[in-house]
Amino acid sequence: MSQRRKKQKRAGQGGGAVPSLSCIEPNAAGIDVGATEIFVAVPQDRDPSPVRSFETFTEDLQRLKNWLQQCGITTVAMESTGVYWIPLFQILEKAGMEVCLVNAQHVKHVPGRKSDVIDCQWLQYLHSVGLLRASFRPEQRICAIRSLLRHRDSLVQMAAAHVQHMQKALTQMNLQLHHVLSDITGQSGLAILDAILAGERNPAVLAQLRHARVQASEEIITKSLVGDYQREHLFTLRQSLQAYRYYPSLITACDQEIEEQLQNLDSRTPPDASPLPPERYPHRPRKNEFRFDMRSELYRIYGTDLTAIPSINALTGYTVLAEVGTDWSKFRNGDAFASWTCLCPQNKKSGGKILSAHTRRSANRVNRALRLAAQTLERSTSYLGAYYRKMRARHGAPAAITAAAH
Repeated sequence: MSQRRKKQKRAGQGGGAVPSLSCIEPNAAGIDVGATEIFVAVPQDRDPSPVRSFETFTEDLQRLKNWLQQCGITTVAMESTGVYWIPLFQILEKAGMEVCLVNAQHVKHVPGRKSDVIDCQWLQYLHSVGLLRASFRPEQRICAIRSLLRHRDSLVQMAAAHVQHMQKALTQMNLQLHHVLSDITGQSGLAILDAILAGERNPAVLAQLRHARVQASEEIITKSLVGDYQREHLFTLRQSLQAYRYYPSLITACDQEIEEQLQNLDSRTPPDASPLPPERYPHRPRKNEFRFDMRSELYRIYGTDLTAIPSINALTGYTVLAEVGTDWSKFRNGDAFASWTCLCPQNKKSGGKILSAHTRRSANRVNRALRLAAQTLERSTSYLGAYYRKMRARHGAPAAITAAAH
């Protein structure tokens, strides 16, 4: 017996051909989505040209949908490439097709064979043999709220960027006001900045504009306002302050739209439910918080008080609501949800040994919110606080944050 036949017999093949994977989804198509062009592959027996390309205009997306329907396609697989997939996803979903949105990292092709045509054919093959797993996507009402919340976060970040521009202009003029005041966008800071831009240069006069609750003394503030007032830096300071003051109005309008969208969600609170108890740890409203009662709205939507969980505040609850929604049935259990949030070890084994057990990196917003919540457990007297301190003593703070977030 030849050496090759011995290896085949040892592998249990008996010298026969390697069996091919059976087709599970005969009506599957694969789509490679791009910014200006989309490549679609259907089974070979459905059309003389099983691979076609379409532009990304709405009329072309409609033609793509019609062609898939003519080919008898009922399920489609596509990669989640940026935000380019969203218009096509919505069109195909409205047409009654099952759209499998997959992670691009899970469908990598063999290195050296990379093209748009091969990618869509590879997706079609993997989907037809049942090797693809759809990514989680909440219902459309939740997606609308998620889009608004993410836009609101970007508005807050852009406003913070203009604050940094103001701090840079002050530093270039050697005005140390932003090191003396904890927030230059507070009442005292804005009053002093307005006076500077109005032409006042006397540090003693500017220091008198401080609020009585400011901890820094008037003498310290006076010293911080002695600097080199340059015209170009004052111009930068003025424009940055004007840009910063524009964003609160946008954030307020965004809050109003979010509140209206939340009214579309069904209430899970029974009519005879007891009223919402007062907060265990009341706090002063922060500058960037929502302009409506977040806690009561969460209680109406979920039917339970999420803020009763230690370290979970209303903002964390809204992050979970916007990213997951109210229907958690797509997750098998809590472990599956923790895996989706990238809070589980990603074990890499070789030769029966674990080479690495780090959690995988992710931009998951629920992951970030739960980690921030876990950091507040250091002095908590609850069970979670005791668990966090125990894990920190054993493994250090980073691992304790991950464990408590999990």
